[in-house]
Amino acid sequence: MIKNTVKVILPDRTTVTTEAGRSLLEISKEVQKHYSTPIVAAIINNKIKDLTYIPQEPSVVEFLDLGTKEGARIYQRSLTFLLIYATQQLFPDAQVTVEHSLGKGLYCEIKKNPALTEADVLAIEKKMHETVAADLPIEKKRIPLKEALNIYAAENFDDKIRLYKRWPDEEVTVFSLGNLTDSLHGYMVPRTGVLQRFALRYHPPGLVLRFPTEEDPFTIPPYIEQTKLFEIFRETEKWMEILGFTTVGALNDLIEAGQGPEIIRIAEALHEKKIAQIADAITSRKDEIRIILIAGPSSSGKTTFAQRLRIQLLVNGIRPYPISLDDYFVDRDKTPVDESNNPDFEHIEAIDLPLFNEHLMRLINGETVEIPTFNFNTGKREYRGNVLTLQPGQPLIIEGIHALNERLTEAIPRNQKYKIYISALTALNVDRHTRIHTTDTRLLRRIIRDHQFRGHNALETIRRWPSVRRGEERNIFRLQEEADIMFNSSLVYELAVLKDYAIPLLEKIPQSEPEYIAAKRLLLFLSSFVSLEAADVPSNSILREFIGDSCFFRE
Repeated sequence: MIKNTVKVILPDRTTVTTEAGRSLLEISKEVQKHYSTPIVAAIINNKIKDLTYIPQEPSVVEFLDLGTKEGARIYQRSLTFLLIYATQQLFPDAQVTVEHSLGKGLYCEIKKNPALTEADVLAIEKKMHETVAADLPIEKKRIPLKEALNIYAAENFDDKIRLYKRWPDEEVTVFSLGNLTDSLHGYMVPRTGVLQRFALRYHPPGLVLRFPTEEDPFTIPPYIEQTKLFEIFRETEKWMEILGFTTVGALNDLIEAGQGPEIIRIAEALHEKKIAQIADAITSRKDEIRIILIAGPSSSGKTTFAQRLRIQLLVNGIRPYPISLDDYFVDRDKTPVDESNNPDFEHIEAIDLPLFNEHLMRLINGETVEIPTFNFNTGKREYRGNVLTLQPGQPLIIEGIHALNERLTEAIPRNQKYKIYISALTALNVDRHTRIHTTDTRLLRRIIRDHQFRGHNALETIRRWPSVRRGEERNIFRLQEEADIMFNSSLVYELAVLKDYAIPLLEKIPQSEPEYIAAKRLLLFLSSFVSLEAADVPSNSILREFIGDSCFFRE
């Protein structure tokens, strides 16, 4: 009699075969020697499975260690669980809130009386290390929803009760560590002993949980202070206090109570007020600033933001003139190549920097310049009689991924430039312990925009996303603190609107494709939201750049 077998694909793409009917944890111990970092989960038929899973049928398994994207997510989520557990052990009445990324780590706040101190943070870190050394089990359970709600009530997790009261299933998955039972909406490592590498940093009024990255799973990266990024998140938190909610469950309550349209109006008014403040800051230096530079990662809403800023500057009597960096591309045969020997159009050397700087200098000195046009069909720059002379006091406005890089405008003195960094920095949480990744919001925006206006399906967009993210790391994120000001383009209500646009597109990705894993994760995430109709989203909203009917674009 032939037993069912499990085939394990190793990192070097060779395979080993073993019997089915054993847990993935047991199998992983036999093949761990082939992996450089701890195995934390596995993929079977393009579905992630935690290590407690027992394959009974013939299966193909690919284990995930810390050097994989999903493995790194699981490690970080498990560390967050460990932080909550250690805090609860030391300070039973404290409330932990996971806030946002900061300095290659995760900023968290711990509300307690008296307030959190550096000594408290050291004590929590010590307790976390003791728990790792004890190698305690992290148990996964499926329990009745009613039981979960009772547990959350006893723990004063009112945010989870608000979220789960709309749960469509009669059961819910929870994880237990000691006397802590919680759900962080994803997979966990099976034991605390896996969580060897981490550090805490006191960052008043909270702390930063630091951990290795998938690019270097052996090392905790150096902490990089990001004062401006931290302040823009704090500003967004104040906005959310104005709106009266910080979690998805609370947003859902307000939408179901009929307050969705008002939330949209207030969120959009906060955006408009911030853009007006930026315009006023530029106006206060109008005799000095000659160039306004706008940069941000993909799907941040840079184009709409630039249009709205232009309008606010016009209100202030300033008439900026836009210049497109695309028209200053070098001829295609001179474009730098990437590691795969393909043209790298995102490289700063893909722009004719000497010509661009020469034209900038001549324009701000009052000279007349013929602006080129790049012909994307021929791959060459052309001159079509587009002549420009700036009026006195008229600034240029330049939007692009390299706008924060001094090399782009090195001929212009720094005091004559005003740099703006824009990104969708989501501050809304699923619940206090589960944040919403800012990259997920931007990816959903891009999926919808690519489908609506670029003829790409969700599969293609998700497949390209890792390359997009690498370009952002190389060209944008490392320079974000160079900005004079930051603008958070996220709208606290937007995922409730994007939900109905994104779900049909994500559901078309077949399980046979590797991108199915990301699609399933996004679908599960979106299912937490009560839908909000797009009819009340104004035509000048940044969100309209992605869902359509923007007053700034002809579609």
